[in-house]
Amino acid sequence: MQTLVTDLLVTLAYGVVGVALMAVGYVLVDVATPGKLHELIWAERNRNAALLLASNLAGVGVIVVAAIAASADDFALGLVGAAAYGILGLVLMAAAFLLLDMATPGKLGEILVDPEPHPAVWVSAVVHLATGAIIAAAIS
Repeated sequence: MQTLVTDLLVTLAYGVVGVALMAVGYVLVDVATPGKLHELIWAERNRNAALLLASNLAGVGVIVVAAIAASADDFALGLVGAAAYGILGLVLMAAAFLLLDMATPGKLGEILVDPEPHPAVWVSAVVHLATGAIIAAAIS
C-alpha cells in the first residue's frame, strides 16, 4: 500500500509540473496572437488558434514524457528534468515561431485571427511538434 501512495504522489508531482508548463505554453501562444486566445478559440471557434495552441501543448507533453522516461526512476532528477527541459522546449518553440514569422510574408500571429483556416498555421504547428520531438530525442 505504501508503494501505491508513493507512486500516486510522484504521479501528482509530475502532473503538476506538466500542467504548469502547459499553462506557460498557453500564455506564450496568447502573447504571440493578437486578441485574447480564450476568446479566439472558445467564443469565435478559430481553428487556426486552436491548432497552434494544441501543437504547443502536445510538444510540451512529449518533452515532459521523455524527461520522466529518462529519469531512470530517480524522482528528483525526473521532476527537475521535466521542468528544465519543458522550459527549454517552450523557449525553443517561441524562438522557432519568431524565426518562422521573420521568414514568411506578413505577421504569422495575425493569421490566427483570420476565421478561415490558413496553411501557414499547419507549418507552425509542425514546428512546435518537431521542436518537442527533437528535445525529447535529445533527452533519451
